[in-house]
Parts: sequence; structure tokens; C-alpha cells
Amino acid sequence: MNRDTTRINENIRVPRVRLIDDDGTQLGIKTTDEAREHAYAKNLDLVEVAAQADPPVAKVMDYGKYKYEEEQKRKQARKHQSQIQVKEIKLRPKIGVHDYNTKKGHVERFLNQRAKVKVTIMFRGRETTHPERGRDLLLKLAEDVKEIGAIESQPLLDGRNMVMVLGPTKNAGVKRDAEDENEELREEAVPGDGDGQGDAPAGDAEPQPGEEVVEA
Repeated sequence: MNRDTTRINENIRVPRVRLIDDDGTQLGIKTTDEAREHAYAKNLDLVEVAAQADPPVAKVMDYGKYKYEEEQKRKQARKHQSQIQVKEIKLRPKIGVHDYNTKKGHVERFLNQRAKVKVTIMFRGRETTHPERGRDLLLKLAEDVKEIGAIESQPLLDGRNMVMVLGPTKNAGVKRDAEDENEELREEAVPGDGDGQGDAPAGDAEPQPGEEVVEA
């Protein structure tokens, strides 16, 4: 972590500074003691902002507030720069209803995590002669999850695979967040009754971040 080397208040050792007031007014060259007294009279800090100048430039400000606002700006910048997570789900064109619903559940979970989902149809043998079946399946999936996912890349045949990319909509995660909150309220209000409901079957376990879900 970078250590703050900015000199403020008593740590400013130079004899004179070019002083800027808290409203941006240029106050000219002052002794450092005069500049500090001016800042302290306003319950503010004297901050060296251009150490290499001759004389160094110092500004009157609330340094704690300034540091906080700068950190918020950095966090916002990092948030915008963060990479979008892409998950992948693989299906077969002749997938059964139960397996389809399981895979759709994974897609919904990924979208609710606000990740993009790459959905791949894998063709084998003579299945490649009917690519429209894969396209129909992908479009059906997109229709089934349209509340939380929108097509960002239309179904495209790539060798023996057909690929479609779904991106989260503004509704993604909203319902899940509300359900989690309601569940927490129920748990606070009702003590455990010892019913001991079993865990979900291993086959339906939620994939870990970054894990690729592959049709067996």
C-alpha cells in the first residue's frame, strides 16, 4: 500500500510558501508560520501541493475530507475498470427437460451474480446437419431468462459449436437480493425447528466462480 508522503501543517519545513486559500484565492508568498496560522484560524490544514516549486505551493484545505473524496474517486475508477466476469454453460441439442431446467438455473444464477454467460451448443456427428435445432434451443433459453438476461451476441455457428452470449439486465440480482433479505428476516423471527431439510443434490450444486459447467 502506498504511504502518504504529502507534507501538511507542522511537517512543512520550508521557510516560505506560495499560499492558496481554501476558495482558490492566490494569497502570495507567506512565511510558513503565517500560512499555518491562516489555515488554523479557519480550522483547516495547510497542505503542500507543489513541493518542487520555488517557493513550494501550499493550499488551505480540510485534508481529511480531501483524502476521503480522493479515495472514493479511486474506488469508483477501479469499479469501472474491473473486468466483466464471463461464465460458460454447455448444452447438447437433444438435452432432456430436467437437464435443461438445471442448466437454465445455472444461467439464472450467473446472471443474478451480474456476470455474462456464454452458452455453447455442442453438436456431435450428424447433429451438425441440423444447426437450426441448436439455434432454437438457444433462443428458447434467452426467452426463458429474458427478465434478467439479454442477448449480447446472437447464436453463431463456430465449427461444431454454436455460441450465444447473454448479459445481465438491470433486473438481474434484484429479486435474489430481495429473497435473501426476506430469508434473513424469517430466520431472525423463527427459531430453528429441527426439521433438518437435506442439502440440495450434488448435481444441482451452484458452480463456484470461474467454474465451467459442462454437460455430461
